[in-house]
Amino acid sequence: MGHSVCYKILSEHIVEGTLAPGNEIGIRIDQTLTQDATGTMAYLQFEALGIPKVKTELSVSYVDHNTIQMGFENADDHLYLQTMNANFGIYHSKAGNGICHQVHLERFGRPGATLLGSDSHTPTGGGIGMIAIGAGGLDVAVAMGGGPFYLTAPRVVNVRLAGKLRPWVSAKDVILTVLGILTTRGNVGTVLEYTGEGIATLTVPERATITNMGAELGVTTSVFPSDGITRQFLKAQEREDSWRQLLPDHDAVYDRIIDVDLSSVEPLAACPHSPDNIRKMSELKGTPVQQVAIGSCTNSSYKDLMTVASILRGKKVASGTSFIVAPGSRQVFEMIARNGALADIIASGARVMESSCGFCIGAGQAPPTNGVSLRTNNRNFEGRSGTASGQVYLVSPETAALSAIAGEMVNPLDYPAQEFPFVAMPDRFRIDDSMVLPPAGTPVTIIRGPNIGEPPYTSPLPDELTCVVGLKVGDKITTDHIMPAGQRLKYRSNIPAYARYVFENVDPEFSSRALADREKGLFTAIVGGASYGQGSSREHAAICPMHLGVRLVMAKSFERIHSDNLINFGIIPLVFKNAGDYDRIKAGDSLEITKLRTLVMEAETIPVTIGGSPYDFTLALSQRQRAILIEGGLLNYTKKKFGA
Repeated sequence: MGHSVCYKILSEHIVEGTLAPGNEIGIRIDQTLTQDATGTMAYLQFEALGIPKVKTELSVSYVDHNTIQMGFENADDHLYLQTMNANFGIYHSKAGNGICHQVHLERFGRPGATLLGSDSHTPTGGGIGMIAIGAGGLDVAVAMGGGPFYLTAPRVVNVRLAGKLRPWVSAKDVILTVLGILTTRGNVGTVLEYTGEGIATLTVPERATITNMGAELGVTTSVFPSDGITRQFLKAQEREDSWRQLLPDHDAVYDRIIDVDLSSVEPLAACPHSPDNIRKMSELKGTPVQQVAIGSCTNSSYKDLMTVASILRGKKVASGTSFIVAPGSRQVFEMIARNGALADIIASGARVMESSCGFCIGAGQAPPTNGVSLRTNNRNFEGRSGTASGQVYLVSPETAALSAIAGEMVNPLDYPAQEFPFVAMPDRFRIDDSMVLPPAGTPVTIIRGPNIGEPPYTSPLPDELTCVVGLKVGDKITTDHIMPAGQRLKYRSNIPAYARYVFENVDPEFSSRALADREKGLFTAIVGGASYGQGSSREHAAICPMHLGVRLVMAKSFERIHSDNLINFGIIPLVFKNAGDYDRIKAGDSLEITKLRTLVMEAETIPVTIGGSPYDFTLALSQRQRAILIEGGLLNYTKKKFGA
């Protein structure tokens, strides 16, 4: 039997375990990336490991999230990152150089390599033929130290593309089509591999748009083959020597095949408040729009913005619509400035923002109260935009630009096909890596401002656990629900300060209650529904609850990255053995577990007494993960292992 691209790359990198679906395996990581919202903590954790230099082929630290630098906190973080990176062998991409995933695709991605990033949209790299996986910062720190990254050997689903996209239909509509099929739930432990004759019609940036939003499916990653299209892109980036052909065998075996005919894909939107709430633009057209925002790591490539500029040329944005455009990298920004496309964008009435994450993470450009906002980014969770009542729709750049002009949602297929601006990929991109600072050759003094805290240490797991159920929440709780972003991001390197805002938008009193219980010697437990921990890789959604005394989360199901992060910080993720038990538990119930250390090391079923009644939960973890929980978290476990 032949092999998929996914299994070819994994087999080249496996260092522990057997490569068969469902087994835990450890793989060697070639490259890592961090961004400043998660990177500060990741590097504090790396320092705590006591390793003098990174051991990866390449590690890059990007400043792209907290670039507004309101107050001293963000600027202090960035000084820490720059000096720490120089000292430990890490490349540093300065604020303004661009969004990590866009820049990494352009300047560093390598077909056939493994990439681990402390951002959930790291799978963007799959558009260039990498196995690129998002993880918590502590997992990335361990990988930088030379440790393996552990994952469940995935089931591989083949999304087979046929045909060619029609004018006015884009790659964004392709991934929205897939989200409509698979939804955001039930895809843990899966990799999507795109094949078929249709992939030859998609550029690398289009492929990257598709793999980027694979994160919303909850899959481990998504990957395209590395072919002639990939080679052309790398050649235009003056990196042809990084190319290798990487195709699936003709008899490759997949766990499932999904056929998508590109010629039948329609313009779509993900409606509030979930990326899988998919509707056709033909059904939504005519809805007034107060805001349009084009950018993010999903749709801010040269091809995207050249298409937008061509649509806008000679036209004006509707008077009642605020229009925002943010190029994804300085390379894209400079190229559209030099060729005149930026002038067309500005002349239309657009507000041009710097090359950063910006509106995607709620860092500015919040829509008005109850305002409808069309955005080209990847997530539309409730309140993520910075406006609790904002109605965010995720659309393609083509749909966004046309709607900005009209002042209402439009169906691009209503426009003549001959008016669609076909944009060719450049033969050569403009290359200037001057804002990527290489590591220093000599020791550098690390600058630590007053907002730079200590890495979070946890205590070993106790044998008897007494908790209070501090909070009960429903299905599809995201990491945005647990740890708000936006204006709170500046506290990412200061855990005691950031922990004050745990579940701020769900229950503003949660953190104070949990701290009060901790002072009484009680731990806190959380009860959740299905798909608990969707969304971002932010490990702070585990670190900050841990700081408050949370040692147990009981849910109907967990998303991969968040479950791993809980384990990494000594919080036990238990799954209801009987989903109906969820309804019987209420906030304020007492909870007890005895002989916990023995149970965690040996048992699949964990008996728990809640409110005086017995319940059974499943703990489906590897022996390595169980040992991490016993030690109180991955940092303790790794230091003990490295010390041995």
